Amino acid sequence: MLQLLSIIGIASIIGWRERRNSRASRGLHFSLPPPAALLAAIPLYFAIGWLLPHLAGGGVEGMLQRLENGAPDDHSRLVLWHNVLSLIAERPWTGWGWGELSFAHYTTLYPGPRFAEILDNAHSLPLHLSVELGIPAAALICGGFIWPVTTAKPWRERDPARLMAWGLLAMIVLHSLLEYPLWYGPFQLVFGLCLGLLWPGRTSAHLKPPALSAFAASALVAAVAYTGWDYIRISQIYLPREERLQAYEVDTLAKIKGSWLFSRQVDFAELTLTTVRADNAARMHALAERTLHFSPEPRVIVKLIESAELLGLHEEARAQAERFRIAFPADFAQWLDDKQDESPAL
Repeated sequence: MLQLLSIIGIASIIGWRERRNSRASRGLHFSLPPPAALLAAIPLYFAIGWLLPHLAGGGVEGMLQRLENGAPDDHSRLVLWHNVLSLIAERPWTGWGWGELSFAHYTTLYPGPRFAEILDNAHSLPLHLSVELGIPAAALICGGFIWPVTTAKPWRERDPARLMAWGLLAMIVLHSLLEYPLWYGPFQLVFGLCLGLLWPGRTSAHLKPPALSAFAASALVAAVAYTGWDYIRISQIYLPREERLQAYEVDTLAKIKGSWLFSRQVDFAELTLTTVRADNAARMHALAERTLHFSPEPRVIVKLIESAELLGLHEEARAQAERFRIAFPADFAQWLDDKQDESPAL
C-alpha cells in the first residue's frame, strides 16, 4: 500500500511537471497519463482490496481488515522493533555480530512483551545493521548510500529509463524500512541492476572492456558456479532419499562434510539427525552450541539440554530449559509431555 501510494504520488508530480513544461513550449506529447487518472488508482486499489476477499469466499484476508486488526500482539512489528531496540541498547557500539540477531533474541530475557518467532531479521534495514554491526557502522553504511544519492539529485532526472531505476531503488529502500527484501535474490538482482544503470561511467561502444573488468567478470562467474555446485551438494541431505542424486543416496551426511559456504547448514543437519548418547555427548554439546547461533529453534535447544544433562552440566541444562520455556512455550510443553511419556517415573 505504501509503495503504491508513493508511486502514484511521485508519478502524478512528474506528470504534472511534464504537462506544465510541455504547455510552456507548446508541445503536446506526454509520456505519463494525466495526474487525475493516476490519482484515481488510489480509491480503485482500496475498492479492489475490499472486493477480493468477498469474491474469494473468505479465503483471502481483507486489506482493510488487516489494517484494522493488525497482527497478534506477540507478532507485531512494534513488539519486534522494541525487542531489537533493547538489544541495540545492550551493545550499541559493536553490535552482536553479523548473523547473531536470532541468537541474541533467544538468549535475552526482556522485561516486557517478547516477539514470538525466531527473530533473524529486524524487519528494518537501519535497525538490523545497528543490532548486528553497531550504531556507528550502521550510520556509516546508511550515510554512505544517502550521500551519493543526494549528490546525484534524482529529483532533477528527466531520462525515463533512469527515472524507472530511481523509482525501483526507492521502492526497495521503502520496503527495507518495514521488511527485509535485500535478503532475497530477486530484490538483490534488481537493486544491483539499478545501481549499474545509474552508475556514472564511460558509455562509448568503441571502448573495449579493460582487462580488470574481464578478470572480475570471470571471477564472478566462477564464484557463482562454485556456489551453485556446493548448494546442490549440500541440499541433498535436506531432500527425501528417493529425490537425492544417485551419488548421495547413501552416507549423505559424510559426503557433504567440508563445505566452506554452507558449513552451518551441514552442522544443523548433523545435529538434528544424530541421537544424543553418552559416548557422543561432548561432541553433540559443542555442535549444539555452535548451531544455536545459526538457528535457535526447539530441535537445537533440546539437543543442547540433553547433551548438557549427560555431561553433568545441570545448571546449564536448567538455564537453557528456562530460556526454552520463555521463547517457545508451546514447544516446551510438548517436550515435557514427551519426556514424561518416555519416562513415566518422572
